[in-house]
Amino acid sequence: MTIETVGIIGAGTMGNGIAQACATSGINVVMVDISEAAVQKGLATVAGSLDRLIKKEKITQADKEAALARIQTSTDYAALKSAQLVIEAATENEALKVKILQQVDDLVGPEVIIASNTSSISITKLAAATKRADKFIGMHFFNPVPMMALVEIIRGLQTSDATHDTVKALAERLGKSPITVKNAPGFVVNRILIPMINEAFFVLAEGLATPEDIDAGMKLGCNHPIGPLALADMVGLDVCLAVMNVYLEELGDSKYRPCPLLKEYVNAGRLGRKTGQGVYTY
Repeated sequence: MTIETVGIIGAGTMGNGIAQACATSGINVVMVDISEAAVQKGLATVAGSLDRLIKKEKITQADKEAALARIQTSTDYAALKSAQLVIEAATENEALKVKILQQVDDLVGPEVIIASNTSSISITKLAAATKRADKFIGMHFFNPVPMMALVEIIRGLQTSDATHDTVKALAERLGKSPITVKNAPGFVVNRILIPMINEAFFVLAEGLATPEDIDAGMKLGCNHPIGPLALADMVGLDVCLAVMNVYLEELGDSKYRPCPLLKEYVNAGRLGRKTGQGVYTY
């Protein structure tokens, strides 16, 4: 199946980023959110992002206008009926996602593929909330979506080969480099990344080096663009802790034990950039 129109639920950071990636690749978009203010804010973010690309001479004014013309917005799920693929990009809350997916499942045609942009919730579990588990898949984009090349394509237990191949082809059409992943806690990237951040906290707690030197070591020694502690501050220390707790619970392996110092910072309200202080002060 060729996908000409993509429905996106959620006009926030991820939703509007996915909308931009689709629209600039010649694909029509229907972006839906709960309020007119939310969809207009999402549309304004896309316009601002495209303006920055014009300044960098990556695109022209005509390219911007053509991309924006491909994005239709609505507060009514019925607008999604024209889509061949619907991507759910709502807040990372399982109950909310299940509610949205069931509504969409009842509304769109039986041939429509439904994808979730979840970064942590089981695709098999979300698929089971619908009547089309074979046409359900994970499409985990990375932030900022227009800039990041990676998309994790996550197969649930019952995802069909045809669904996988269609979604992979779409990701490539968006100029992304998709990787295929089996359903498991954290998928691939976060499964490796978050324990690495946790280990950096153990190194810090043991006083082996200063935060600056730990980050410099990983940047210079492993060619990472940002050190793990600075990255933790960007992600949010509360998010890192929550993910480690999920791994510990789901996988039952003590190697996923959250570092006590990470817990201490979270208990102190030092959550990173969003609170002005984490490992570093902002």
